[in-house]
Amino acid sequence: MRAVRAALASALVLGTIVSGLGTASAQTETSAVRPAAWGQCAAGELANLPASVTPEEKARLSCAVQEVPVDHSRPRGEKTGIAMMKRPANDPARKIGTIFLNPGGPGGSGYVRGAVAKNYFQPAVLDRFDIVGFDPRGVARSAPLRCFRTQEEAEAVAQGWYELPITKEEIASSLRQSKVYTDYCKINAGPLLNHMSTEAVARDLDVLREAVGDKQLNFVGFSYGTLLGSTYANIFPHRTRAMVIDGNVDPRLRLTNGTEYDRQRAQGFEIALDAMLKRCDAVGAAKCAFAGNARQKFENMKAALRKNGPVAVPGEPAPVSLATVTGRVAGDLYSVARINTLVPWLQKVHVALNPAEASAAALSVQSAVDVPEPANNNGRWDVDALPDTPYTADDSYYAVNCTDKPFARTNRFWEQTANKWEKESPTFGRYQAASDLMTCPTWPTRHPDRWIGPWNRHTKNPIVVVGNYYDPATQYLFSQRMAKQLGNARLISVDSFGHCILGRSAATDAAVAAYLVDLVAPVDGSVFRPNVQPFA
Repeated sequence: MRAVRAALASALVLGTIVSGLGTASAQTETSAVRPAAWGQCAAGELANLPASVTPEEKARLSCAVQEVPVDHSRPRGEKTGIAMMKRPANDPARKIGTIFLNPGGPGGSGYVRGAVAKNYFQPAVLDRFDIVGFDPRGVARSAPLRCFRTQEEAEAVAQGWYELPITKEEIASSLRQSKVYTDYCKINAGPLLNHMSTEAVARDLDVLREAVGDKQLNFVGFSYGTLLGSTYANIFPHRTRAMVIDGNVDPRLRLTNGTEYDRQRAQGFEIALDAMLKRCDAVGAAKCAFAGNARQKFENMKAALRKNGPVAVPGEPAPVSLATVTGRVAGDLYSVARINTLVPWLQKVHVALNPAEASAAALSVQSAVDVPEPANNNGRWDVDALPDTPYTADDSYYAVNCTDKPFARTNRFWEQTANKWEKESPTFGRYQAASDLMTCPTWPTRHPDRWIGPWNRHTKNPIVVVGNYYDPATQYLFSQRMAKQLGNARLISVDSFGHCILGRSAATDAAVAAYLVDLVAPVDGSVFRPNVQPFA
């Protein structure tokens, strides 16, 4: 901590802070948008694309960087660049327009999403549309907002920041390090710090629409991307042609009460976990290794890890703690494929905690994790000091959420709130509280520009709202609320696990294709099935 504070003191002397001017909501000037200057994508970017993208597909991709104002109320002021990658329509003579994609996050890089568009869309869509993925402002290739200058600074702040703080010491340490983190952001983030709202990104999206020559926007957004899409549709309803939003947030709640939104978000994870454990028991141990009163086994596991601390599990690179289990379960509930690998892992942890129930053979099962040799013999060898490592990540997640979501400007009651959430959501309440609720109260942007409604402006064509019944990150209730809040929407539902569904439900994909191409909206209230269910 002494080293961190010393670095902060030095940075406070050297750093500059650029504050925002005006409001993004009221544009006072107009400026012409230059057409996007598409060119060859960097060889390194193409080389890093997934193997599913063929050489022929790579050869057709093009890239561009589009200038947008840092502050949209001052369009002639400072600019920032938005990086884009385009997959052209297979049938350009019959092209309808461009579909822009956002993968969520916030802070998710969408740059390569166009290149892998066949993962989400049927051929009819790929034939008729250019598909453009982009990194939103402050993300990855688009002038990344960075709170640190070096990786060493970031790692120093991460020490003592617990993802599941339980004891008084862990809570105090996490709150302290969270404040150190936001202090670093205040020093290093630069002019984008005050202009990272979803509203600003929606206005960027309108510039991108104009830059590709489309009169109206076609957009598909996932997760947080549903907030971006719904914000655009309410700022620019007459410029919205077709919009599909998959895995929805509750926009009104998220933009008016960050604490309550996150409390309900934790409940969504609980709903998904409970459904998964019940289904595990229903199919039996032959299909789900954790079956056999799975809920009680899971609760016993949590209690043992909380009381006795981490347990050594064969094949795991480090002892498995309660935080390890909570974090892995939260992440693996995002997809059916990951759920199918989660349950044998949970069984392995259960066996490690209850060795009397297992045979030696069961304990000998190894995970696929390779354990590297510890560097520098655990610090016992003398080595030359290494130079500072550049910090290459970005901090756009908190920059967006702490701008959009209102929280009390104090952490004084964090412990009481976390305890309350844990009683309501026993697995994920405290885990969720250790994120935005802990960090945003000290975020250095005090009066950010952000869209808080209305959400009911009428678009000519219905917005298609897609929700999974057992979506952990954006519970199904949020999709229902999104559809009700929008001025013109159709809700389609999928009896599925996992976060978002496009590309994983043939019937849903067909309905979306008919809508995007021919503007034939699906029947409100339609229910579809996924291609694969857990434990099938």
